[in-house]
Amino acid sequence: MTTSVNHSRLGKFGLYVLLAGQLLPQIDFSIVNVALDAIAHSLHATETELELLVAVYGVAFAVCLAMGGRLGDNFGRLKLFNFGVLLFGVASLLCGLATSIWFLLAARALQGIAAALLVPQILATIHVSLTGHAHSRALGFYGAIGGLAFIVGQVLGGFLVSADIAGTGWRSVFLINLPVCAAILACSRRWVPDTRREHAAHIDWPGTLLLTAVVLCILLPISLGPSLHWSWPCFALLAAAVPLLRMLWNAELRQEQRGAFPLLPPSLLRLPSVRFGLLIAILFFSCWSGFMFVVALALQSGAGLSPVHSGNAFIVLGASYFAGSLLSTRVVAKLGRTPTLILGCLIQMSGLLLVMATFNRVWPHPGILNLAPATLLMGFGQAFIVSCFFRIGLADVPAEQAGAGSAMLATLQQASFGLGSALLGAVFAQTLHYSGHYLDATLAGLGAEFCLMLILLLSAVARHYRSRYLPVAV
Repeated sequence: MTTSVNHSRLGKFGLYVLLAGQLLPQIDFSIVNVALDAIAHSLHATETELELLVAVYGVAFAVCLAMGGRLGDNFGRLKLFNFGVLLFGVASLLCGLATSIWFLLAARALQGIAAALLVPQILATIHVSLTGHAHSRALGFYGAIGGLAFIVGQVLGGFLVSADIAGTGWRSVFLINLPVCAAILACSRRWVPDTRREHAAHIDWPGTLLLTAVVLCILLPISLGPSLHWSWPCFALLAAAVPLLRMLWNAELRQEQRGAFPLLPPSLLRLPSVRFGLLIAILFFSCWSGFMFVVALALQSGAGLSPVHSGNAFIVLGASYFAGSLLSTRVVAKLGRTPTLILGCLIQMSGLLLVMATFNRVWPHPGILNLAPATLLMGFGQAFIVSCFFRIGLADVPAEQAGAGSAMLATLQQASFGLGSALLGAVFAQTLHYSGHYLDATLAGLGAEFCLMLILLLSAVARHYRSRYLPVAV
């Protein structure tokens, strides 16, 4: 088991600096949703290009995440954290200056790479710099910050676009990152300790490149299929993902046999709990990002809500997610991991059905009040599912491989965030193309999400009942 060099203890102010760094990339997942309609009008972007705008950030984040963790281990986590924050600021400036949708897409990909460099350093620094109650308290803040980032992103994004500060419009949702990045860089060297591994670990370049190729072969045809009328190149790219997956598996086997550190360790993939954790990542986080994308388009482009009212419509969901994340530890302790996951799926799916019924009843005048009961349920359900994700995925992982297991699950989580907007966005765009009605497209996208969640629910129920006869951690 490798150890880390720790030059000083992480204090209260240092933790706040790290959490501010965590907020940056998480806010940018949600803040762009309320700017989609304004971006579409300003840069003449299609629904497909808007899907890619959300997806490329998550995919770049995902495929570079493990690399970012290794670079921090080898060269110093504070150094990589600061470089990631600086690069995130530069990428945000480029986003704010974009004059075409393709320039903006490239800048968003750079943002995702920057996020992948800074985010792994946060949890690693907390892990090696704190112990006991301070460590548990910091992890609690780390877990709950997602709900806070969700609320801040939606509300702040809506306010910034509508306020049109100095005529910047949607560009302000990216430019707002610049003073935050500057403040973090000014404080980090003083308050955050520098840590690193004693022994450098090699970066799995073959695994990273092959994973990127696999994700792109799935992402691009799904995103571009509707606009290309599902021509043969779309199916050719999808088919190419199969041999690339085989090449990825063989490459990871060779890395592991040499005693290296593969991106997706085959020994961990053989564990049932890890495979089930990956299933949760692919199904649930795809649904989460797809829901945000589809509903944001429905509220702004379809119902004509302003960015402020569109962002405010998600306040209840974010608040209930935050509250649910604080309750989830006690619920898991009382019910167990898999039963809590089943409960979360049932609550989330009930809220999703209520969202669909509400849209059908109040369209074209949806808003925060009539969506509040449904989004309240969805937020609580999502919090319970997320609380089980790492608990289930890491249940059988040996302690010496906990870092590799966490990185693998986080990689699939972020990739699913990127793929979700492309998948449900494609259903939305295809339905809108044929019916011409935003309500039909919205219900089709949410219906596809319900089907994916049903697969997750049935898988969780099957796992729970199998655990009565097999030694599977629940």
